[in-house]
Amino acid sequence: MQEKYERQMKKGVLDMLVLRLLEEERKYGYQLITELREKSGDIFSLKEGTLYPILYRLEDEGLVESKWSEAENKQLPRKYYLMTDKGRQALEEMYQSWQQITDGIRKLMGR
Repeated sequence: MQEKYERQMKKGVLDMLVLRLLEEERKYGYQLITELREKSGDIFSLKEGTLYPILYRLEDEGLVESKWSEAENKQLPRKYYLMTDKGRQALEEMYQSWQQITDGIRKLMGR
């Protein structure tokens, strides 16, 4: 049962976390997956089938843009994602909401 609730809670913050990772520089999908896992201490370990729908949705909403890189040496072209100005504003709003939610949870839990 704990796994079910944990999965639901994680799902609610993935957009915010992906935007946070794109805040400083452009990144490609596998890079995002690796950084999410490493920086969260394995709490957020996503598969491509979870990440790419998030990226496509963020792109549809104008929060990120994607651009293909040129093939260099033996490396194939990669699709990079970068945050837009609208994405920066959305990230700030998401984070403020997250802070309000966690504050409310702490008050309700009495901890």
